[in-house]
Amino acid sequence: MNILCGYNVNIDSVYRISGAEISELLETFEEAEILDKIENPPGKIFSESDFVAGLAYCMKYGCGAEWLVFDQSVFEFLKSRYFEKSLVRMGGNAGIMANALSQLGASRVIPNVAVPSKTQLSLFSKKAIYFPEPSMQITENERKSPEENKGAFSSSQEPIHFVFDFSEGEIFSLYGTEVRVPRENRFIATCDHLNLRLFVNPAFEQYALQHACELDGVLISGFHLLLENYPDGRTYKTILDDTFSQLKSWKTRNNKLQIHLEFGHFASKEIANFVFLKFAKLSDSLGMNEDELAVFSNLHGVSGERLQRMEADAISSAAFRLASGHGLKKLIIHTREFVLAVFKTDCEFNSRAVSEFEMDESESSILQRAAREKLEALEFGVRCAGVYAASGRLEGREFVEEEASKLQESPFGREQIAAFVKAFNGNILEQGAYTLKGNYIICMLPTMLSRSPVTTVGLGDTLTAGTFLRGLELNVQA
Repeated sequence: MNILCGYNVNIDSVYRISGAEISELLETFEEAEILDKIENPPGKIFSESDFVAGLAYCMKYGCGAEWLVFDQSVFEFLKSRYFEKSLVRMGGNAGIMANALSQLGASRVIPNVAVPSKTQLSLFSKKAIYFPEPSMQITENERKSPEENKGAFSSSQEPIHFVFDFSEGEIFSLYGTEVRVPRENRFIATCDHLNLRLFVNPAFEQYALQHACELDGVLISGFHLLLENYPDGRTYKTILDDTFSQLKSWKTRNNKLQIHLEFGHFASKEIANFVFLKFAKLSDSLGMNEDELAVFSNLHGVSGERLQRMEADAISSAAFRLASGHGLKKLIIHTREFVLAVFKTDCEFNSRAVSEFEMDESESSILQRAAREKLEALEFGVRCAGVYAASGRLEGREFVEEEASKLQESPFGREQIAAFVKAFNGNILEQGAYTLKGNYIICMLPTMLSRSPVTTVGLGDTLTAGTFLRGLELNVQA
């Protein structure tokens, strides 16, 4: 399979922070300022105190977030304090998915690399990654920072995302108040001025146009990094117009090309909604986690609180309403405990009932066969994500199968499978479950968990890459 991966590729600096460390860090900042920012999260980082408050907020509530850094001095603070002690690895949805695809057996994977530095290129898989040609030099104007202020990034700045993992049960002092971290998660401080505007390497764009007919799929991501306005007068809307035209041109050259759009943590609900509505029909599939699904509550009408509690019936209802209400072909929701997907089917079922037992034998057979295929692709993605969490590596399919056998299913995910079956009169199929609702098949599987995960970052991207690759293969085999 030949697959393009765009748009965000960067360097991740991953550091596991302890309760003791955040306690010590908090004491170096003014209490009133930090507590106010925890109470009213700024959502962006213009100062060191913004960063510390964001980290403390996520640890206090066990939630994940990604905040953009807009000041060079904060970048220097983070790099000098944590970079040398961090695990430096591939970052960005597109970069992580490209490496996963390469390791899992894709024949050629072409990533978009905004800053092809020696460090950045060294982080790519050596198996199937292909760089079309030596990248063109980025001019000073193209490297211009999105924020024109005295602390703006230098033109040669590599995109580095500082990822702070924290563990459930860690205890820290918030100015005398003891706080226990309720859930493992991560906080990301992103220093990345080119991916903020979906910069496309000219070599990548030229290759895509010239070889569109040879491609099987495109995985796109990075839209969550967009800003509302840019110094050159452009807005996120003008950038997305260019991106839409680019994708449409590839699709015009190859109508069999499968496009998957992976969402991320949007700072702006307005931008998130605009991206969804603009790309819903063009994309063959979309992916997001439960927090990202909650952003679209205005479109599906399900309480964000229930979604964030990972209640299967709530997530199923929201995903179905979002997909059916906007004509989506496929929507995948990946959570820590389970993965759920809604697929549009072209089959016409006479009964229109959600129960397989109310169908005739041929209808039941068609439904089960379709569900089995979808669950097979999802299951492969689940195994890949579980193994990556446990080991931080993907060394081919034999490695994935061997390591996955050592993992256990999420107990909570298994409970939610039962709740899903009960709520929607569904059917158990091997490790998962499925049901028919309208002309959509809803499938669900528990995730695979490690007792001591090496990483919590990139699991959704790894699951997406594995599911996408296996889905392409099954489509060819059909």
